[in-house]
Amino acid sequence: MAKELARRTSFSGPALVRLLAHWNDARIREPSQSLSDRLSQWLGWSDAIALAGALGGAVPAGSPMTPSASRTTRSPDYDQEYERVRNALVDLIDNVNKPPPVRHRHRQAPAARPDNPVQTESIEFSTYRQRYITLQQTMEARCSELRTRLRARLAGMSPEMARLAAVDAVMEQALNEREFSVLARVPVVLEAHFRRLKHEAAPLPAAESGQESATTANAWLNVFHQDMQSVLFAELEIRLQPTQGLLAALTRRP
Repeated sequence: MAKELARRTSFSGPALVRLLAHWNDARIREPSQSLSDRLSQWLGWSDAIALAGALGGAVPAGSPMTPSASRTTRSPDYDQEYERVRNALVDLIDNVNKPPPVRHRHRQAPAARPDNPVQTESIEFSTYRQRYITLQQTMEARCSELRTRLRARLAGMSPEMARLAAVDAVMEQALNEREFSVLARVPVVLEAHFRRLKHEAAPLPAAESGQESATTANAWLNVFHQDMQSVLFAELEIRLQPTQGLLAALTRRP
């Protein structure tokens, strides 16, 4: 058992993988193949040709990837642009499960009052699935837009940086479908976790009442809310990694 636990906790992969594996009590091991070997399996022949062209091709004269374009495309606020996008997505995740503000106190629904807690046994996962998928779509769109903007700026710095931008464009196109199919499974695992927490929640004794019983009744749902946020933050970290690489290239010292 100790060796098995060590195998699980020693894995140094992304936080998203560690979280999902922990919920499923799955045994995870360090990959036996190198990253280049795994990429060779993920890329099709057309992707390989495009990648080879981006790595060895010359930048067309007068294109937006030439050094002369750097005067119009470069901007000193790369970090601020990245932080604006990241902070906006973090705010969405922070508020994903918060109820909307009550504008008229006298119209507040009885189920939302502290003395009348939400009946968690009637809550289904469908609402959370839609919230998660909507946030996934938002993260994908905003991270992709940011990546495209940073790539365009990088392409105007020098021929070498233009080649790096071209490689990034090819890799995004080549891996987009695989990334989508992998991340689309996250809500499925999240639903299993939701059902397990709900099933394992201790029933509330009939004699209990008041705020203490409300807290007890909602405890498992609060745990799920926190876990859902943790997964969203972990997924955001993965989605932002390509832009972090572009940002490092943009801001590196000559």
